[in-house]
Amino acid sequence: MLEMLKIDLGITTTAYDGRLEQYLSSAQQMIEREGATALDLSALEDKQLVVMYAAWLWRRRDTQEGMPRMLRWALNNRIFSEKAKEG
Repeated sequence: MLEMLKIDLGITTTAYDGRLEQYLSSAQQMIEREGATALDLSALEDKQLVVMYAAWLWRRRDTQEGMPRMLRWALNNRIFSEKAKEG
């Protein structure tokens, strides 16, 4: 996932790897707190969701922008599909 995140952010150096790993971990925890409690990080779709969330966290430290609609949509779909499987 680190490589996916670096490509998304256009980062080619290893200088930020430790910090980016922390963003990935934080993103996963925040997604789980939102309600997606059964993330499967072997599944590409869940990996991509964590990467998108981490990329947004990285970018918003400068812009303070709200969550992009496409990320909110992906997160909601992930949460709703999990809840539908439970019910």
